[in-house]
Amino acid sequence: MNTPYWVAGQAASSDDLVEVRSPHDGSLAGTTSNASAEDVERAVAAADGVAEEFASLPAHARAAALDHVSRRLAERSDEVAALITAESGKPLKWSRMEVARAVSTFRWAAEEARRFSGELQRLDTDPAATGRMALVRRAPRGVVLGIAPFNFPLNLVAHKVAPAIAVGAPIIVKPAPATPLVSLLLGSLLAETDLPAGSWSVLPVPNEVAASLVDDPRLPVVSFTGSAPVGYGILDRVPRKHVVLELGGNAAAVVCPDWTDLDWAAQRIATFSMYQGGQSCISVQRVYIHRDVYDAVADAVVAHVRKLGTGEPDDPSTDVGPLINEAAARRVETWVDEAVAGGARLLTGGTRDGAAYAPTVLADVPEDCKVVDEEVFGPVVVLAPVDSVEDAFAKVNSSRFGLQAGLFTHDVRVAFRASKRLQVGGVIVGDVPSFRADQMPYGGLKESGTGREGVHAAMEDLTEQRVLVLTGLDL
Repeated sequence: MNTPYWVAGQAASSDDLVEVRSPHDGSLAGTTSNASAEDVERAVAAADGVAEEFASLPAHARAAALDHVSRRLAERSDEVAALITAESGKPLKWSRMEVARAVSTFRWAAEEARRFSGELQRLDTDPAATGRMALVRRAPRGVVLGIAPFNFPLNLVAHKVAPAIAVGAPIIVKPAPATPLVSLLLGSLLAETDLPAGSWSVLPVPNEVAASLVDDPRLPVVSFTGSAPVGYGILDRVPRKHVVLELGGNAAAVVCPDWTDLDWAAQRIATFSMYQGGQSCISVQRVYIHRDVYDAVADAVVAHVRKLGTGEPDDPSTDVGPLINEAAARRVETWVDEAVAGGARLLTGGTRDGAAYAPTVLADVPEDCKVVDEEVFGPVVVLAPVDSVEDAFAKVNSSRFGLQAGLFTHDVRVAFRASKRLQVGGVIVGDVPSFRADQMPYGGLKESGTGREGVHAAMEDLTEQRVLVLTGLDL
């Protein structure tokens, strides 16, 4: 059955058929079609035409739609998780977690839609403003173009769709070409709601077609998650638009000498350097370990990595699946081989089988190697000893990326110092940088992007302040 795409809330299809195949074994996950040029125009025109109406839609109506999607995702969670695994190769255990997170993301958006009210600010703090008060509210910036990546094909779409609906901003979703099917399933759930026609569309189109959407003046907001070169290309292309970028990084974890449960830290590092096949922007890539505990942590990380299950993605015991395609796995293979040729020690892994790359741990890696300096986006972690916490902080900051960092310490003073010193959007104390709660602000510094996700933070990012000053009040 050919899965339809969604134009202004209505199902549609074209003759430009697309087969979506599993990167694990090439099996057919499903078929859809690329949106025709006429349907793309219809979606954009409808979104532009409904913007004022949607912004005026009562909060209860927007919240009800979001609650419905959250509830329906929960009811169909097994089906949705299986589809994520089928089209992306993500192990089923992580697909199930992704669905659970998306359920929460839409629930949070429903709650935020009900309380997104603005604030009152008294102005009589100076004599000239006696009797005056400001009502500061937020209004949508306009129609949103949401460009989503393949690695979280449901929840990262949810992080674009849910906040947009919550604030009353029409949204056009462009899913990743490799993983459109779950976005289209999400569209079928949105179609069950009473949201006005034109308030949302889901359009599979080739990446080259997306450029015309980026350029379209009727889409004043672009929210992009993906690689830095593409993201900054969008920013350079439309500098007068409001552009939100989540561009990933090479996340670091620091293990301090006061941390007591070294095996637990090693287990978390092993798991979250390899989960999603390392295809997460906050996957653990660099680990700086105080020399006093380095040998114990390094040995434990290797032991835990070797325990990770690999194999069939739909097997619940599988921890690490394939990369999104063989080209991605070949790139990781090349980077690891270059590091080893440059003097790095291969502690485990280092082999490729088609699109799958074995969970890999490296040590003694020269700092100019790509596996340290770039975003690997594969199941590779680099371990390095440091002589002090300050040395570790300097190494974390040496990257041009700055999304999140993990800090294993029991010392609250070190934690506060890390929050001040580390050039990242978030510091996770007592755990790896891969932790993310979907309601918290999430985003990076430097080349990790601009703006913030997390439902409430994204709602603020998609809106602008409007100030109403009231005069002659008895305050």
